[in-house]
Amino acid sequence: MLVHGLWDSPAVFRRLERALAGRRDPLLIPDLPLRLGLLPIEAAAELLGRHIEEAFGTAQAVDLLGFSIGGVIARTWIQLQQGHRRTRRFLSVGSPQQGTLTALPWPRSPLAGIADLKDGSALRRRLDADLEPLRRVDCHSFYCEPDLMVVPSRRALLPLGQARRLPVHAHPQLLRHPLALDPLVEELLRL
Repeated sequence: MLVHGLWDSPAVFRRLERALAGRRDPLLIPDLPLRLGLLPIEAAAELLGRHIEEAFGTAQAVDLLGFSIGGVIARTWIQLQQGHRRTRRFLSVGSPQQGTLTALPWPRSPLAGIADLKDGSALRRRLDADLEPLRRVDCHSFYCEPDLMVVPSRRALLPLGQARRLPVHAHPQLLRHPLALDPLVEELLRL
């Protein structure tokens, strides 16, 4: 399962799909209508859960890779909507797991999804209050420095699990550059 970012569509994963070369099928890449940040992250996580159930039923284990806000959506599903019960591995790629300063100027109304990324938002407090569901999942954070979407870039780290800095210099390169794609593919193919 690959979860795209705010201004992205499933097309953002084309290079990753080519690099995987069918070695991780079935691969589900839903198109989430994030509406440029109008949709709250919890609502997007509910949609993600419905896509997972429609594709894989209610019991099959899944691996998740979330890019940018897609990683926060995936984490929200794992922690707040019982996704931990069926998630084996979670890769968070350039995701503002600890919030981002770029969200500070945006009001909750109408940009609830972006406002959810503020440090100290109600969603962030809920996610950080109970990490037990996340402890049940093999978690990996991938990030780059600098990252103008996740500011400062170290806020892309999950509160637990392994972290790896990828040797690229911009947020979009996390899914485009071979120096980022190769480690992601390696982790996705690890059994």
